[in-house]
Amino acid sequence: MKSRPRTGEVAVLEFTVTGQHIIDFADDVMPEVLSTPWLIWFLEHTARKAMLPHLDREESTVGAMVNVEHLSPTPPGATVKCQAKVIYSDKYMFSFEFRAWDGHDLICRGTHKLRVIRKARLAHVVSKKTQGS
Repeated sequence: MKSRPRTGEVAVLEFTVTGQHIIDFADDVMPEVLSTPWLIWFLEHTARKAMLPHLDREESTVGAMVNVEHLSPTPPGATVKCQAKVIYSDKYMFSFEFRAWDGHDLICRGTHKLRVIRKARLAHVVSKKTQGS
């Protein structure tokens, strides 16, 4: 790693909820709202955004743990602001506190852990698992 993010360092990512981000079980009664899996995808990318300036070229991050409370529905067209704050680090494992808002409410909160890995080592492990498949 070129450097280490400091405790309290924050990354922010904003996105607009579109048709691809909504639940796949909306119907005449169930409204279209942001799905939890898509919300988690954006939250993880927010934490990754905090890490990228600190990584060497041969490094990347992988998610190790996600704990998210999805608190409030968000309709298509809404802009969501995600925030990931570094709350702890231990060698190559970094912990984050998540929050996201939709302009009306806090829509989620939670925690996340990212591990810094060497890309070549991960590729080797994946290759061993796919050989002979």
